[in-house]
Amino acid sequence: MNKTIIIGSRGSKLALWQAHFVQQQLKALGQPSDIKIIKTKGDAIQNMSFDKMEGKGFFTAEIEHALLSKEIDLAVHSLKDLQTQGVEGLTLAAVSERANPADWLIIHPDSYDESQPMRIKKGAVIGTSSARRKAQLLHFRPDIQIQDIRGNVPTRIKKIHTENLDGAVLAAAGITRLEIDLKDYKVFEFNPKEFVSAPAQGVLGLQVREEDITLRKVLSKMHHAATSSRTNIERSVLKLLGGGCQTPLGVYCETDDLNNYHVWAAYAKQWNSPVQHIQVSSATSSGLAEAVIEKIKAT
Repeated sequence: MNKTIIIGSRGSKLALWQAHFVQQQLKALGQPSDIKIIKTKGDAIQNMSFDKMEGKGFFTAEIEHALLSKEIDLAVHSLKDLQTQGVEGLTLAAVSERANPADWLIIHPDSYDESQPMRIKKGAVIGTSSARRKAQLLHFRPDIQIQDIRGNVPTRIKKIHTENLDGAVLAAAGITRLEIDLKDYKVFEFNPKEFVSAPAQGVLGLQVREEDITLRKVLSKMHHAATSSRTNIERSVLKLLGGGCQTPLGVYCETDDLNNYHVWAAYAKQWNSPVQHIQVSSATSSGLAEAVIEKIKAT
């Protein structure tokens, strides 16, 4: 391409890390680019938990509008934030290789207790605004209390001290990408097959205008097909449930050396409802998301 690609991104440290990561990949292909920061509804409203906010696409809608209006050429999203129902005129041109898909429980050192599940004391107050994380935390530790917290990754970690929390749950990918120093905390690393991750957690999604064939060809060189095949299943389960980023649903897919697919899911009707854990394996991806839904409904 002869033109400079304009990359649209949120303004948080993590979002900008992601945008710069994509920019470096484009540079390696000889493609110049600039980054334009776009403020989203999720960024603007920080005093309200997600379940009290109306609509969907809290972190993507404004960026998608900028794509459609040609203010930008390429949107870099955390794929887990991107709605499964596509926007007319836009397409997902590439996905990145997956970073660590797990959630981590960041624990105040005074609240660490090796004798307890998840290594946190009885009756602990844990911060998260995610319905999925709330449901699974209460499943494994019904004695704990949940406190809603919002903000970017560094802010939420700081709130463990500033809001007198015993711990907070965050995605490992964001913490490692930002190289955050956790020396003042204890860390419990969840297994994504047990404390099941959000669909497509740890993956970047590169979205463009459907008509922009030239850019799509450039981005195809950055596409990680193996990750795409697994996250397509995870996102299909979410889509079949009619859910969004605040559905209490975790879905995680792996493939083995024989290319068999293995899917783990955790689902609750509401964040304070019982959690169903299921596992489904198949030699093919065809019909696998539907099989997961059938098992959820049958449980």
